[in-house]
Amino acid sequence: MKVEGRVIVVTGGASGIGRALARRFKQEGAKHIVVADLQEEMAGEVAREIDGLAVACDVTSEAEIQNLIATAEQAYGPIDIFCSNAGLAQMGGEDSPDEDWRLNWDTHVMAHVYAARAVAPKMAARGSGYLVNTASAAGLLSHVNSATYSVTKHAAIAFAEWLSIAYGDRGVRVSVLCPQAVRTAMLKDREEGVASVDGVLEPEQLADTVIETMDREAFLILPHPKVLGYLQRKTDDYDRWLAGMRKLRGAHPET
Repeated sequence: MKVEGRVIVVTGGASGIGRALARRFKQEGAKHIVVADLQEEMAGEVAREIDGLAVACDVTSEAEIQNLIATAEQAYGPIDIFCSNAGLAQMGGEDSPDEDWRLNWDTHVMAHVYAARAVAPKMAARGSGYLVNTASAAGLLSHVNSATYSVTKHAAIAFAEWLSIAYGDRGVRVSVLCPQAVRTAMLKDREEGVASVDGVLEPEQLADTVIETMDREAFLILPHPKVLGYLQRKTDDYDRWLAGMRKLRGAHPET
C-alpha cells in the first residue's frame, strides 16, 4: 500500500519511532495524520510540524482508543492506516509485581486488540485498510534480561498473525514491526546492552524500512535484517538456540 493520499493514525507518535513515522508519512504524501500520545504537548508539537491533528490517548484504555478513532474519523473520515506503535521498556522477570506484568500486557497487547476491534471490521467492510503493529525482535526471539517485555512482545506478534489470518482475504493488510535497538528514549542507558549487538538504528532509518515493507505488503518489518537469520536458526534447532541465548545473557548481564 502506498501512503500517499491516506488517512493515518499513529499512537506513541510524540517521540521516537512514532514521531519518525509521522514525519515520513507526511513526506510520502499522506492526506491526514493523527498523532496520538500520552504526552499531549509533545504530540501537539509533532502535529503542528506535519499539519496534523494531536489527540491525547492512553492506549491501555479501550475507551480512550475508541475516542481517538472517533475523533480521527470525525475530522478526516475513514482511517486507511492505523499504526499501533505505543510501547514501554519496563524490564522484569517472573518475580516482577503483577502490576508491572499488567502494564506490559495492556500496553503491548491489549492496545493492539482495542485498536483492531475498532477499525479492522470497518476496513474489511470497505475492502481496504492497513494495520501496522509495533512489536520487537524480542517477540520473535527473546530478551535475555526481561520476561515482561519478551512475553508481551511475543503475544503482540501472535495477535498480528491472527489478524492477518482473519482479515487478510478481506482487504485488510497487516504488518508487524520487529526492530532491535533504535535510538529512542526507551534505549536510554541500554545502548551497550544485548539489543544493540547488531547496531543501533536511527528512527528515520526504521521509517525507511516501514515504507518499503508497506509497499510490498509483507508481514514482517525487519529494520535489522539479521533478525530473520536468527529466527531461522531458532526454529531449525531450538535447543542449540537456547544454549546460545544463555551464553548471550552471560555476556550481557542485567544492569
